[in-house]
Amino acid sequence: MTIASILQGRTQTIISGNPTDTVQMAVDVLAQHRIGAIPIVDQGRVVGIFSERDFVRLISSYGPEALNRPLNEVMTQSPVSAEPQLPIMAALSLMTQKRIRHLPVVDANALIGFISIGDLVKYRIDKIESEAAAMREYIAS
Repeated sequence: MTIASILQGRTQTIISGNPTDTVQMAVDVLAQHRIGAIPIVDQGRVVGIFSERDFVRLISSYGPEALNRPLNEVMTQSPVSAEPQLPIMAALSLMTQKRIRHLPVVDANALIGFISIGDLVKYRIDKIESEAAAMREYIAS
C-alpha cells in the first residue's frame, strides 16, 4: 500500500499557510483546526512547515514577540516530502529516521496532501485488524 491509498477519499482542503503570514496567524489556524502542523506554500510549492515544535522553540527564544514574526523567518525550511507512490512502511520509516511527525505529499512539485504519522499508524492498524478478521473467518469456515 502507498500514501496514495491514504489520500484516497479525502475531500477536505489542505490547511496551509503562506510565507508572509505571521506566527500568530499560524497558531490560530493550528488551534482552530486542532492540528499540529501546516505546510507553508508559495505559488503551489511547499517551502516549509510550521509546527507546534517550531512554536515552542520560538516562544522559548523570543517570548511574545515571536507572534509577530513572519513564517518565512521561523518555519522549518526545505521540509522532507514524499510522493504518493511511496509505500506506507517506507513513509513510516522515513518519518521515524528523520524524527518528523508530518509529511507533505507532492506530485510534480505540487502539494496534493499532508499526512501525519498518526494517519500512517491508523492505516496500518486498520489493515492489520482487517487481515486478522479475514483470518478468523477463514479458520472458522
